[in-house]
Amino acid sequence: MIPRQITRLPYIRPPRSKSVIAVAYYHSSSTNQPCRPSKHTAAARPPLVTPAPQHQLITRRAAALFSAMASATTFYDFKPLDKKGSEVDLSEHKGKVVLVVNTASKCGFTPQFAGLEKLYKEMKEKHGDDFEILGFPCNQFGGQDPGTDEEIQSFCQINYGVTFPIMQKIEVNGDKASPLYEWMKTEQPGLMGLKRIKWNFEKFLIGKDGKVKGRWASTTKPESLQKAIEDELST
Repeated sequence: MIPRQITRLPYIRPPRSKSVIAVAYYHSSSTNQPCRPSKHTAAARPPLVTPAPQHQLITRRAAALFSAMASATTFYDFKPLDKKGSEVDLSEHKGKVVLVVNTASKCGFTPQFAGLEKLYKEMKEKHGDDFEILGFPCNQFGGQDPGTDEEIQSFCQINYGVTFPIMQKIEVNGDKASPLYEWMKTEQPGLMGLKRIKWNFEKFLIGKDGKVKGRWASTTKPESLQKAIEDELST
């Protein structure tokens, strides 16, 4: 009997391949049937786990934002955080006219703090608690409000004598944008229907019914809004 010869095929690893190629042994006979793998044959690895597509990875924050936006009908449905991180139920402002401004401490428009404070005091003298201003610091535009919430509060009070509420720092655009701002932008888009906030010190006016009544660009000076505010207060 002529002994059968066994030929070992070479093991070749493809470049950058994560798969495993098992070594097989073949008879030199015409049948060319594979033998059992030897003990040196590499064991098959478990299949690689493919991560879920990015669009399927929904964070809790995104889900909360969607939920807040879906159910909100007025300004009073939101609860932003104050300077100490505590929720402020905006339903406390029902029946008031509210001016909402995204602020910054190192911006060319930062001197508008003085105009806002002047407007605030004048309207308070005439209308008492029927009017309110809420400032929301934001660092998304040129990194012009990098300080902590405590530093921002101190800056506003020392440099401009601000007495209206300055809330906790937020984002107004993007995936982490404040639900309140997402709602206001949807209710009152800017020029050409663009919702995005363009820069610091954009202004939204909320009427007594909790609806957005107006939106103004950064270049609009606070004192020029007095008539619009008075009109809303008289309704």
